[in-house]
Amino acid sequence: MDTKIISLLGRLLLAQIFLVAGVEKILDPAGTQAYMASKGMPMTGLFLLAALAFELGGGLSLLFGFRARWGALALVVFLIPTTLIFHTVFSDPVQQVMFMKNLAIMGGLLMITAFGPGRFSIDEYAVAGRKASVPGEKEKSDA
Repeated sequence: MDTKIISLLGRLLLAQIFLVAGVEKILDPAGTQAYMASKGMPMTGLFLLAALAFELGGGLSLLFGFRARWGALALVVFLIPTTLIFHTVFSDPVQQVMFMKNLAIMGGLLMITAFGPGRFSIDEYAVAGRKASVPGEKEKSDA
């Protein structure tokens, strides 16, 4: 399969979990804050806004491939405390799976941080546009 399509699909699949979670928080802020409080978190209103900023900002960054390396890294930073606060009751098999799922997501995000968003992204179109405007430089071939 074409690596351009694979990188796009990878970004879309990673983005969707954060975008859906962000929308769910918008639709039920009281429920989200109650869940945060049940885990001992203070200032749940502030942390709700921070979660929305990370999830929606990072998710959109991945979706469009705009500053995707930074968006992916921000989501890794977001997932570290989130995982440690909400998914460390290892006697609960569901929480074990959620912990491992978050680690796997972090792995995918680190791949984007390391290798970029791929060809079908705003970031790559911007790079190609800059190269095309520099006299004497050619765009990279797909070969």
